[in-house]
Amino acid sequence: MIDTGLAQRIRLVALDVDGVLTDGGIYLGAVNGAALEFKRYDIQDGLGIHLLQRAGIHVALITGRVSESVRLRAAELEIDDVAQVTSAQKLPALTAMLQRRGIKPADVAFVGDDFPDLPVMRAVGLAVAAANAVAEVRRESALVLSRAGGSGAVREFAEALLRTRGEWDGLWRSYVAERSLQPEASR
Repeated sequence: MIDTGLAQRIRLVALDVDGVLTDGGIYLGAVNGAALEFKRYDIQDGLGIHLLQRAGIHVALITGRVSESVRLRAAELEIDDVAQVTSAQKLPALTAMLQRRGIKPADVAFVGDDFPDLPVMRAVGLAVAAANAVAEVRRESALVLSRAGGSGAVREFAEALLRTRGEWDGLWRSYVAERSLQPEASR
Protein backbone atom coordinates (compact mmCIF):
# COMPACT_ATOMS: atom_id res chain seq x y z
CA MET A 1 0.00 0.00 0.00
CA ILE A 2 1.26 3.47 -0.87
CA ASP A 3 0.70 6.39 1.50
CA THR A 4 -1.78 8.79 -0.13
CA GLY A 5 0.21 11.92 0.72
CA LEU A 6 3.39 10.42 -0.72
CA ALA A 7 1.58 9.23 -3.84
CA GLN A 8 0.31 12.77 -4.46
CA ARG A 9 3.87 14.15 -4.18
CA ILE A 10 5.46 11.79 -6.73
CA ARG A 11 6.58 13.83 -9.75
CA LEU A 12 9.06 11.37 -11.27
CA VAL A 13 9.17 7.58 -11.46
CA ALA A 14 12.62 6.19 -12.20
CA LEU A 15 13.05 2.61 -13.33
CA ASP A 16 15.94 0.20 -13.49
CA VAL A 17 15.93 -1.72 -16.76
CA ASP A 18 17.42 -5.22 -16.42
CA GLY A 19 15.31 -7.09 -13.87
CA VAL A 20 12.58 -4.43 -13.76
CA LEU A 21 11.58 -3.54 -17.34
CA THR A 22 13.00 -6.88 -18.47
CA ASP A 23 13.29 -10.29 -16.87
CA GLY A 24 17.02 -9.67 -16.53
CA GLY A 25 17.90 -12.00 -19.38
CA ILE A 26 20.19 -10.72 -22.10
CA TYR A 27 20.37 -12.37 -25.50
CA LEU A 28 23.81 -11.92 -27.04
CA GLY A 29 24.71 -12.88 -30.58
CA ALA A 30 26.40 -11.70 -33.74
CA VAL A 31 25.42 -11.21 -37.36
CA ASN A 32 28.19 -10.76 -39.91
CA GLY A 33 30.61 -10.14 -37.06
CA ALA A 34 28.51 -7.36 -35.51
CA ALA A 35 27.55 -7.94 -31.88
CA LEU A 36 23.84 -7.80 -31.14
CA GLU A 37 22.02 -7.62 -27.80
CA PHE A 38 18.32 -8.25 -27.35
CA LYS A 39 16.03 -7.78 -24.35
CA ARG A 40 12.38 -8.68 -23.90
CA TYR A 41 10.02 -5.96 -22.66
CA ASP A 42 6.48 -6.43 -21.35
CA ILE A 43 3.95 -4.53 -23.46
CA GLN A 44 1.68 -3.86 -20.46
CA ASP A 45 4.56 -2.08 -18.72
CA GLY A 46 4.68 0.28 -21.70
CA LEU A 47 1.03 1.20 -21.31
CA GLY A 48 1.53 1.69 -17.58
CA ILE A 49 4.37 4.12 -18.37
CA HIS A 50 2.14 5.92 -20.87
CA LEU A 51 -0.58 6.35 -18.25
CA LEU A 52 1.95 7.72 -15.72
CA GLN A 53 3.03 10.25 -18.34
CA ARG A 54 -0.60 11.20 -19.05
CA ALA A 55 -0.96 11.88 -15.33
CA GLY A 56 1.90 14.39 -15.60
CA ILE A 57 4.49 12.15 -13.95
CA HIS A 58 7.93 12.12 -15.57
CA VAL A 59 9.44 8.69 -16.19
CA ALA A 60 13.18 8.01 -16.28
CA LEU A 61 15.31 4.96 -17.01
CA ILE A 62 18.56 4.37 -15.14
CA THR A 63 20.57 1.29 -16.02
CA GLY A 64 24.05 -0.03 -15.36
CA ARG A 65 24.45 -1.31 -18.93
CA VAL A 66 24.71 0.50 -22.23
CA SER A 67 22.34 -1.01 -24.77
CA GLU A 68 20.83 0.10 -28.05
CA SER A 69 17.75 -1.84 -26.98
CA VAL A 70 17.23 0.56 -24.05
CA ARG A 71 17.62 3.59 -26.32
CA LEU A 72 15.03 2.16 -28.73
CA ARG A 73 12.53 1.31 -25.98
CA ALA A 74 12.94 4.74 -24.37
CA ALA A 75 12.30 6.39 -27.74
CA GLU A 76 9.17 4.25 -28.27
CA LEU A 77 7.85 5.28 -24.87
CA GLU A 78 8.86 8.94 -25.31
CA ILE A 79 11.11 8.83 -22.24
CA ASP A 80 13.63 11.67 -22.39
CA ASP A 81 15.52 11.00 -19.16
CA VAL A 82 17.70 7.96 -19.84
CA ALA A 83 20.98 7.19 -18.12
CA GLN A 84 23.02 4.20 -19.20
CA VAL A 85 25.95 4.19 -16.78
CA THR A 86 28.51 1.42 -17.15
CA SER A 87 29.87 2.06 -13.66
CA ALA A 88 26.44 1.14 -12.21
CA GLN A 89 26.67 4.36 -10.17
CA LYS A 90 23.05 5.33 -10.65
CA LEU A 91 22.65 7.94 -7.93
CA PRO A 92 24.71 10.67 -9.68
CA ALA A 93 22.65 10.08 -12.84
CA LEU A 94 19.39 10.47 -10.92
CA THR A 95 20.69 13.56 -9.11
CA ALA A 96 21.52 15.23 -12.45
CA MET A 97 18.04 14.42 -13.81
CA LEU A 98 16.38 15.88 -10.72
CA GLN A 99 18.46 19.05 -10.87
CA ARG A 100 17.50 19.55 -14.53
CA ARG A 101 13.82 19.13 -13.71
CA GLY A 102 13.80 20.92 -10.35
CA ILE A 103 12.46 17.86 -8.53
CA LYS A 104 13.37 16.87 -4.96
CA PRO A 105 14.44 13.27 -4.23
CA ALA A 106 11.53 13.00 -1.77
CA ASP A 107 9.16 13.42 -4.75
CA VAL A 108 10.60 10.45 -6.64
CA ALA A 109 9.70 6.76 -6.78
CA PHE A 110 12.29 4.23 -7.95
CA VAL A 111 11.64 0.62 -8.93
CA GLY A 112 14.66 -1.65 -8.60
CA ASP A 113 15.72 -5.24 -8.08
CA ASP A 114 19.42 -5.57 -7.24
CA PHE A 115 22.36 -4.10 -5.30
CA PRO A 116 23.25 -1.31 -7.79
CA ASP A 117 19.75 0.11 -7.17
CA LEU A 118 20.11 0.48 -3.39
CA PRO A 119 21.86 3.90 -3.35
CA VAL A 120 19.03 5.36 -5.43
CA MET A 121 16.34 3.57 -3.43
CA ARG A 122 17.77 4.95 -0.19
CA ALA A 123 17.70 8.51 -1.58
CA VAL A 124 14.14 8.70 -2.95
CA GLY A 125 10.76 9.17 -1.32
CA LEU A 126 9.34 5.81 -2.43
CA ALA A 127 11.55 2.74 -2.89
CA VAL A 128 9.82 -0.10 -4.75
CA ALA A 129 11.07 -3.63 -5.42
CA ALA A 130 10.03 -5.96 -8.21
CA ALA A 131 8.98 -9.42 -6.97
CA ASN A 132 12.25 -10.89 -8.27
CA ALA A 133 14.39 -8.43 -6.29
CA VAL A 134 17.12 -9.75 -4.04
CA ALA A 135 16.21 -10.03 -0.36
CA GLU A 136 18.25 -6.99 0.65
CA VAL A 137 16.41 -4.77 -1.84
CA ARG A 138 13.02 -6.13 -0.79
CA ARG A 139 13.87 -5.40 2.87
CA GLU A 140 14.68 -1.76 2.12
CA SER A 141 11.60 -1.15 -0.03
CA ALA A 142 8.39 0.52 1.10
CA LEU A 143 6.51 -1.55 -1.48
CA VAL A 144 7.30 -5.01 -2.87
CA LEU A 145 5.37 -5.81 -6.03
CA SER A 146 3.78 -9.20 -6.70
CA ARG A 147 4.96 -9.24 -10.32
CA ALA A 148 8.52 -9.82 -11.44
CA GLY A 149 10.53 -7.61 -13.76
CA GLY A 150 9.66 -8.18 -17.40
CA SER A 151 6.32 -9.66 -16.31
CA GLY A 152 4.27 -6.57 -15.58
CA ALA A 153 6.01 -5.20 -12.47
CA VAL A 154 6.06 -1.65 -13.85
CA ARG A 155 2.40 -1.85 -14.86
CA GLU A 156 1.50 -3.11 -11.38
CA PHE A 157 3.33 -0.18 -9.81
CA ALA A 158 1.84 2.39 -12.21
CA GLU A 159 -1.66 1.14 -11.42
CA ALA A 160 -1.03 1.13 -7.65
CA LEU A 161 0.36 4.67 -7.70
CA LEU A 162 -2.37 6.05 -9.94
CA ARG A 163 -5.13 4.29 -7.96
CA THR A 164 -3.79 5.77 -4.72
CA ARG A 165 -3.80 9.20 -6.35
CA GLY A 166 -7.40 8.64 -7.50
CA GLU A 167 -6.44 8.95 -11.17
CA TRP A 168 -6.44 5.35 -12.47
CA ASP A 169 -10.08 5.03 -13.56
CA GLY A 170 -10.15 8.36 -15.39
CA LEU A 171 -6.86 7.66 -17.17
CA TRP A 172 -7.67 4.19 -18.44
CA ARG A 173 -11.22 5.17 -19.38
CA SER A 174 -10.04 8.18 -21.42
CA TYR A 175 -7.37 6.00 -23.07
CA VAL A 176 -10.01 3.46 -24.13
CA ALA A 177 -12.47 6.18 -25.21
CA GLU A 178 -9.84 7.74 -27.49
CA ARG A 179 -9.38 4.39 -29.18
CA SER A 180 -13.12 3.83 -29.51
CA LEU A 181 -13.79 6.79 -31.76
CA GLN A 182 -15.14 5.90 -35.17
CA PRO A 183 -13.10 7.23 -38.09
CA GLU A 184 -14.94 9.77 -40.19
CA ALA A 185 -16.78 8.22 -43.10
CA SER A 186 -14.93 8.69 -46.35
CA ARG A 187 -16.58 11.16 -48.67
